[in-house]
Amino acid sequence: MKKKKVAFHNLGCKVNAYETEAMRQMMEEAGYETVPFEEKADIYIVNTCTVTNIADRKSRQMLHRAKKNNPSAIVAAAGCYAQAAGEALLADGSVDIVIGNNCKKDLVQILEEYASQREGLCRVPDIARTPQYETLSVSRTAEHTRAYLKVQDGCNQFCSYCAIPYVRGRVRSRELSDVVREVNTLARNGYQEVVLTGIHLSSYGTERKDGAGLLDLIRAVHQVEGIRRIRLGSLEPRIITEDFARALRDLPKVCPHFHLSLQSGCDETLRRMNRRYDTGEYYEKCEILRRFFEHPALTTDVITGFPGETEEEFQKTVEFLKKVKFYETHIFKYSRRKGTRADRMDHQVPEEVKAERSAILQKLNEAHQREFESYYLGRPVEVLFEEKSVQDGLEYYTGHTREYMTVTVLAKGRDLQNKICDCIFGDSDVQ
Repeated sequence: MKKKKVAFHNLGCKVNAYETEAMRQMMEEAGYETVPFEEKADIYIVNTCTVTNIADRKSRQMLHRAKKNNPSAIVAAAGCYAQAAGEALLADGSVDIVIGNNCKKDLVQILEEYASQREGLCRVPDIARTPQYETLSVSRTAEHTRAYLKVQDGCNQFCSYCAIPYVRGRVRSRELSDVVREVNTLARNGYQEVVLTGIHLSSYGTERKDGAGLLDLIRAVHQVEGIRRIRLGSLEPRIITEDFARALRDLPKVCPHFHLSLQSGCDETLRRMNRRYDTGEYYEKCEILRRFFEHPALTTDVITGFPGETEEEFQKTVEFLKKVKFYETHIFKYSRRKGTRADRMDHQVPEEVKAERSAILQKLNEAHQREFESYYLGRPVEVLFEEKSVQDGLEYYTGHTREYMTVTVLAKGRDLQNKICDCIFGDSDVQ
């Protein structure tokens, strides 16, 4: 019997990417054949995102493209935009099935149900009242050397600009033993680096009175043989204490690469955002990490053009970024989300002003990247090589240091794929 073909498209964050890979493996285990999204398939599954208006639009575009690829195919919308749009998506002629968050684990059964009745299906739970963590797992990922691992879902923060708590629900954590089991599987399959991710990673375990916390989880993963590197997804500043930083320093597999969510370098803006720290506290957390790690890579997110952000407030953000000197700053223009408090705020910033401020921050980011990397020029670094490429007839391997700086070297006939090598940063060879 000929296998049915299924195609996937992922939008959004690393958590979404993990869930898409889990659904892909689930379908293959059920006997389906995975094909590229551009090809003709029997089933198309789009794992959607709703973090911005642009994400909503891209989600709709990909659903329409799927139906255009094959008008007789089953098209399923899954994930955050599906959770937010619900039944309204079924009214779109391109969508046959809507699968909300915490229902992706039932994908195969949902498809079988649809096949038996051929009527639009909407499986969108009341996510605010869903206490269970949705158990998904992967044995491999799209990246062949680094594996992203979802360990937590949901968020209780309710920042004034963010719709994620409404589509992801409250904090739910994966069982530690289940995480360790999956890490062992990934290690056996050759992965040397894992990245622990979640919607609000710092909250791991906090909903369980006697459950393991994030540090317990990191220590457990650290014990898995074959894993050489552990990276952490985005952290809230308040989790950084001297005890926490000291504990991480004493775990040699933990990479000195920390993403601390900022959003604004202005205290007044942070208050309107309902962020639960000020710039003084945030700076202190950065200094703690720099005391315990030699020249760590600190990265962050900044939203520009938040409602009410004056030129003076924007300049405070600029000066704060200059003070901290992040390795990398991810810059986002504020996007209004219906149902959030920020959407109802006065003094919305014009799009052209957002664009101007974003360009200023991008230039500053590029300068800080150059400054950070200049520290390592001529110094020894450890690189995990991940990808082979050919340019002008020469073969190269590209990988990343523990700080997540990119390094490219000449292959010279060697197989460096998934190898960890010592290099001199700025040189084109391994040691």
